[in-house]
Amino acid sequence: MGVTAAPPRRGQLEEVARGVFRIRDTCNVYVVVAEGARTGVAIDFGSGLALDLLHDMGIDRITDVVMTHHHRDQGQGLDRAVEAGIAIHVPPVEVDLFARVEEMWETRQLDNDYNLRQDRFSLLSSVPVTSTVREYAVTDFGGVALRAVPTPGHTIGSVSYLLERDGERIGFTGDLIYGPGKVWSLASTQWSYTNAEGPAMTVISCYLMQDEDLRLLLPSHGEPITEPHGALELLAERMQTYVDSRRWYSWDLRDRLRVPFVRVTDHLLMNRSSLSTGYVLLSDTGEALFVDFGYDMTTGLPTGTDRAARRPWLASLPALKRDFGVSRVSVAMPTHYHDDHVAGLPILRDIEGTEIWTPANVAPVLDDPLLHDLPCQWYEPIRSDRILPLGQTVQWNEYAITVHELPGHTLFAAAFEVDVDGVRVLFTGDQQEGLGVPGDRREILNYQYRNRFRVTDYRDSARLYKRIAPGLLASGHWDPRWVEEGYLDYLAYAGWDLIELHNALLPLDELDLGADGVLARIEPYRRTAEAGETVRYAMTVRNPHAAAADATLRLVLPSGWTADRPVLERRLDPNEEAELTVDVRVGPAAVRRARIAVDVSIGDLRLGQHAEALVTVTDTRSPGGEA
Repeated sequence: MGVTAAPPRRGQLEEVARGVFRIRDTCNVYVVVAEGARTGVAIDFGSGLALDLLHDMGIDRITDVVMTHHHRDQGQGLDRAVEAGIAIHVPPVEVDLFARVEEMWETRQLDNDYNLRQDRFSLLSSVPVTSTVREYAVTDFGGVALRAVPTPGHTIGSVSYLLERDGERIGFTGDLIYGPGKVWSLASTQWSYTNAEGPAMTVISCYLMQDEDLRLLLPSHGEPITEPHGALELLAERMQTYVDSRRWYSWDLRDRLRVPFVRVTDHLLMNRSSLSTGYVLLSDTGEALFVDFGYDMTTGLPTGTDRAARRPWLASLPALKRDFGVSRVSVAMPTHYHDDHVAGLPILRDIEGTEIWTPANVAPVLDDPLLHDLPCQWYEPIRSDRILPLGQTVQWNEYAITVHELPGHTLFAAAFEVDVDGVRVLFTGDQQEGLGVPGDRREILNYQYRNRFRVTDYRDSARLYKRIAPGLLASGHWDPRWVEEGYLDYLAYAGWDLIELHNALLPLDELDLGADGVLARIEPYRRTAEAGETVRYAMTVRNPHAAAADATLRLVLPSGWTADRPVLERRLDPNEEAELTVDVRVGPAAVRRARIAVDVSIGDLRLGQHAEALVTVTDTRSPGGEA
């Protein structure tokens, strides 16, 4: 889609700092001239008018464009940049809204729509992206060194860029701020139907930008701001008032940012700003170990689950290092794979050099999120630096940490046992909410069937707790619970009660269908393949009968697809689970999320097309795409 820029008008070009030009386009586009060169780097691109003003800026070409956020007024002319051979760099959270925006346009919910995010103010068609900017780091773009910092508010994935020039720091803040105490748009900050996540994030971003000691703020809309600290303070104060007006409770957002950690014991901290609740184990070496690290400094989860709806960042780390003398976060250990427990791990490793130590039953899910049909997975693989065997103890500095299998909330979960300050602590992730009191029989056991919950899991976890006898249970979404007399017996009762409830409701005495009723699966559940490629699948099937039975799996394939074994058969002992492999040759046509299935019979039990898997087939001339 071609875009022709309007002819330049007088007064559209202004040098706002040495070698920094503002072009008044559909937004303020800034071009930073590289020192000693006749090239420049554009911050945002508007309609592409900057390309018509190269001579006026004394440069021959623009080498790179860095985008603050995905909105169309910031980048509707990026196709001109592509034609000119300019490299395009975008915020990592919003890369899909640049590189694969057609998927948003094709799949975005429009009927009965409660998602108020302005994702439809994205580009009308995709542009090739050279890279995603590395947040918290200085990167050289065409001879111009810029540091990208997360500043959510106007959009979830917004970033600002900081430039050091002539001994002073300039901030290119996108649409975080329009002028002292003002924003360009309030509507853009409304990320969900009734809450105020965006305005609250704006407050936090203002305080973070104040910490950068800026001399000049250059917004995407509005005039240059020569007194950044006061302008940001006024906006934070006004937006805090706005946030309070939209909630029945108040948050002191400055306090939330400055004091995110509270002591549980001398060497154990809880991150009160995170979702889920994260914990920090402090070592006398000055290092720290994180248990879970999902969405740091969160103000709530916006509507939608697409990549651009989720923001991992490191906003709490400065307070951790300042207040507790932490030199570095050397290790992070996730209790399970859910995104609110792991989303921040990649950026933590990238910026802090943190090693990710993962329980053996969790690591495969993080390593290949397309393998299983599971909820709440992160979008990209998260590799582990160390795999922790279940039932064994690992040493981290002065602490011996034992890893225990802990199915229940999800099959792929573990608990960590460690003695801290004379207290035996057990980190249990999201296993139970921990608010029940012995005798009232109202403990909430946090299980979901698609997480592979099994009927006996909570009985087994209660037995584990009884054996370990922790003094403190540290859960993933609720305050840590000091274990009083009778509480572990109470959890044992709750586990047995859950078994009795499922036995009463399900025909488990006739057929062991399990809690989730799934007897066969196809893995990988999602994948991408080229047209004509052969793909290997693993089919697992379990016998629910009390006697041996023959299992028959018949493949159901799209037209034009073939398999080396269209029918798979296996004799299974009672409750035996077996894995059978099959090679499938995909068809010749490109298609998004083609379905394959297996029609399952086990003895006299006919389940029909019981399990499916999804395949996105790409034309060999244009590979790529999400499966």
